[in-house]
Amino acid sequence: MKTRHYPSYLKQLTLAMAIATSFSTPTFAQDLEHASPESAGLSEQGIEDLAAGMRKAVDEGNLAGIVSTLIRDGKIVHLDAYGYQDIQDQVPMTEETIFRIFSMTKPVTGVALMMLHEEGKFSLEDPVSQYIPELAGLRVAAADGPDGVPETEPADHEMTIRELMSHTGGLTYGLFSRSQVDSMYQAANILDANGTLKEMIDKLAEIPLRQQPGSLWHYSVSVDVQGYLVEVLSGQTFAEFLQQRLFDPLNMDDTGFAVPDSDRERFATMYQSGQGGLAQPQDALGGDYREPVTFYGGGGGLVSTIGDYMKFTQMLANGGELDGVRVLSPESVELMRSNQLPEGMEEIPGYPGNQFGLDFAVVVDPSRNNGMSEGSYWWWGIGGTWFWIDPVENLTFIGMIQNRNLMYARQLQAISKELVYSAITESNR
Repeated sequence: MKTRHYPSYLKQLTLAMAIATSFSTPTFAQDLEHASPESAGLSEQGIEDLAAGMRKAVDEGNLAGIVSTLIRDGKIVHLDAYGYQDIQDQVPMTEETIFRIFSMTKPVTGVALMMLHEEGKFSLEDPVSQYIPELAGLRVAAADGPDGVPETEPADHEMTIRELMSHTGGLTYGLFSRSQVDSMYQAANILDANGTLKEMIDKLAEIPLRQQPGSLWHYSVSVDVQGYLVEVLSGQTFAEFLQQRLFDPLNMDDTGFAVPDSDRERFATMYQSGQGGLAQPQDALGGDYREPVTFYGGGGGLVSTIGDYMKFTQMLANGGELDGVRVLSPESVELMRSNQLPEGMEEIPGYPGNQFGLDFAVVVDPSRNNGMSEGSYWWWGIGGTWFWIDPVENLTFIGMIQNRNLMYARQLQAISKELVYSAITESNR
């Protein structure tokens, strides 16, 4: 596909407004005030540069469209939708566009589990098998064995919930590393979109851990297991719990595990950028998000809008509360964004200058993280969405795209951080 020339800003805005009028008024616009950059300690030119930097990715043909926002001191200082959510049908990107947020589901799952922690349902030091007995007595791969089945040894301790929430429990994904255990995950179709969380647990019970619990940070299906743990502890399906305890109270009306037929026209098309331009991936990663859904993936199953995710992140930035609705205590939010890695594990592989909390990465070295303050917490998704919350500068940034070129997505993340911190005129550091 050749690079397309997108319409002028005025034409783009007109198209977006025409489409937006066919939907209900975004509730997030009522919840958060807008403010001028200067009133929030930012330069107007810096915010213009931020918008231009995000739009440049579209104009150069690397993205179909993008929505981005910057919130400082609880007020929106930048909110911009640009390009298309669907190139073929020329559907403009808007603030109402629905995105596959993939691994940005993980912090949502972590918040749900911490709500139950506050209710005294479990301790972080409890073994996971205390609540999910199918995972008791798991052995650990020690060496490659015959016929693709590794030789094993006993685990030196049962995986704890703290380890489960910090990707140090010994699980894997079957996608991002190579081992006989990873191959067994693939053969078992661990994250079967047509299955259930209970069926996933039953499969995991038959596969050894990839490494000893507490020995290594390794990105994994841990958060999908957390989703099942929420079911066990609450007596509800994971989807029911999220809807009743989190999405409804925060008015996150467009977040869930499926896109209803009535909202399909707002669902962004997934693309992958490459030397030949933009094309739709040929695999079925993520499915079509049509009802009914049976697998409520805590690690990557949600769709959302930028407005809904603004509510979620602002709740965290406020210490667990939004518009009078208390979701978590400040202490729980602080715990989630505090390092939980075992002693001697200095940072997480692949992310220099970052440690890991409970379902968030946590910045410890701003010089290796494009200026993010120490203590900032963040994550991103395989479809290109990303966010971070900086408690020092009291700001939150969210970017939403649908592009599976992971190298380009990480470049765009770096650009957004550099532009945001360059715009600050009144720093809290």
